[in-house]
Amino acid sequence: MLFKGRPAAVEWLIAGLGNPGQKYQNTRHNMGFLTVDLLAEQSGVKLNKVKFKSACNILSFAGRRCLVMKPQTYMNLSGEAVREAAQFYKIPADRVLVIYDDVSLPVGKLRVRPSGSAGGHNGIKNIIAHLGTQEFPRIKIGTGSPAEGGDMVDWVIGTPSQAERKVLFESFERAILAAACVIEKGCQKAMNDFN
Repeated sequence: MLFKGRPAAVEWLIAGLGNPGQKYQNTRHNMGFLTVDLLAEQSGVKLNKVKFKSACNILSFAGRRCLVMKPQTYMNLSGEAVREAAQFYKIPADRVLVIYDDVSLPVGKLRVRPSGSAGGHNGIKNIIAHLGTQEFPRIKIGTGSPAEGGDMVDWVIGTPSQAERKVLFESFERAILAAACVIEKGCQKAMNDFN
């Protein structure tokens, strides 16, 4: 009897949000991309597979097989990529971990949440729309906000200062530890340890 190939079991999906292309590479809006790039580098894996409208790969992280992805749809359509991958691997929303930037938090501050509204973030709004729920864990990385009267779009697609970059790089490392904690011990423990 012949068996059709089944996708290898993937237990978690980790999506880092951002915008593709050189123009946006090191901008504040790409905190999620930069974090999962570091995670992949630490794991000795490249996010070089093109699938689910993403640059992605499967790696072993926190004792689980995880699909780590960077949606290439542009931020506002991130949900298309996340939904495709979650459906393919039959991953429930509570095991879809999203890492992204947050202008309401000070630079480098982390906030772990088990669920919640989009809070004005268009990438999260689109993921909520495509998953049909806001019950998925997330790790927000603070980028600060523009000075009063400053333009929000210019801010998020702007490049952090040298001093901010140092703080942010440290926050990417903490975000990876927080992600491992979410997967191994649950959101509540990660919130206690990292918020």
